[in-house]
Amino acid sequence: MINSLLLISIAPVLIIAFYIYNRDRYEKEPVSVLIKALLTGIFIILPVAIIEYLLILAAGDLEGIQNAAYTAFIVAGLTEEGMKFLAFYLIFWKNRNFNEKFDGIVYAVFIALGFAAFENIIYVLAEGFGVGILRALTAVPAHALFGVMMGYHFGIARFNPQNKALHLFLAFFLPFISHGLYDFLLFGNTQFLLIIFIPVFIYFWINGFQKISKLSDASIFRHVIPDDRDNPQKDSV
Repeated sequence: MINSLLLISIAPVLIIAFYIYNRDRYEKEPVSVLIKALLTGIFIILPVAIIEYLLILAAGDLEGIQNAAYTAFIVAGLTEEGMKFLAFYLIFWKNRNFNEKFDGIVYAVFIALGFAAFENIIYVLAEGFGVGILRALTAVPAHALFGVMMGYHFGIARFNPQNKALHLFLAFFLPFISHGLYDFLLFGNTQFLLIIFIPVFIYFWINGFQKISKLSDASIFRHVIPDDRDNPQKDSV
């Protein structure tokens, strides 16, 4: 039983990781760096858990829709996306393998997947197979899609210095707001908010695939002979 629950917990993470790895068509990242990104996502669980616990205590007697908004945007969105942002910036921003825009998406998604994998195991072992199926279709892809948003803007910031500050801000702000909105529509626990959740989540999917396609197709390695990939000419877009 436990083996089945672990499988349903990890399967969506592996599927998404495999997809992102394969979309990095022209110059794949070293497996060691990808494992490092996954482990980074796992390790930030502890500081996230501590901060979220303190923020919940600080909430006091908030109830209803106010509590849902606070929990979604501040406890979950701000803390989790903020910690992912810091982890990316401190560990991967200056990594020599970060040599094209699409790598930003790869690293950010793998950090998010490491976080999602650990979180998913906890939820599924506690609540069972049905929750595992539901989270495989919603929570795990959501973490990955927020990672796409973050990595997209990290990639542009790295190779578009004139707009670096703006895109670093967006690398944090858009995942934070999107994560908060995602959770709020669920935590609000009303039929109206659940109805809104469906098109919002579909939009996240569409927007994520568009960002992946845009940076993948714009790879500076797309027309580079494999032997010349160690010395690509950086693009200015």
